[in-house]
Amino acid sequence: MILVFITSFCALIALGFGAAAAWSDVSRLIIPNMYILYILTAFFPAFLLSYFIAPEASLFYSLKGHIWAGLLVFVISYAFFHFKLIGGGDSKLLSVYALWVGLGGLLPLLFFMALTGGVLGLTTLYLKKYKPVANAKAGGWVATAQSGAEEVPYGVAILVGAIISFWQNGYIRPQSLLEVAQMSGG
Repeated sequence: MILVFITSFCALIALGFGAAAAWSDVSRLIIPNMYILYILTAFFPAFLLSYFIAPEASLFYSLKGHIWAGLLVFVISYAFFHFKLIGGGDSKLLSVYALWVGLGGLLPLLFFMALTGGVLGLTTLYLKKYKPVANAKAGGWVATAQSGAEEVPYGVAILVGAIISFWQNGYIRPQSLLEVAQMSGG
């Protein structure tokens, strides 16, 4: 039972700092590296305890699968960053969540991130064209979009993809956590 608690607690920490990163991205268009570091740090106790202490009950894939997912996404997102398609914080945040979900959870992460990113992109275009917010906070996404820039707070989209992928992987789904607890003897 302690194993399930630690796994879900670490997952909630990772999502909590993802929410802080998304809020920072909306309010300042910056994702602080410390949030990414906290998300990365939360992965290790969840993975190590789950995978090595009770591998038959683990919600995680192989360590290689998680590392490959993180590296693959980092290389591709870094190329996007290089061509100024996304920000550096977006690349790092997406990569650390890819590490969390592994190769098996990568498709929902990317699909729902892209879907949400499309909505945010359309919203940015709307803000740019119609300028509906009278007193938008300077330096934030809304004010920046209304001033004519086309910056999108992808931290929000990445968080949505992470939440859905965490749910599908069972990290925060109560039924999966109960099954793991029963399998690990808790």
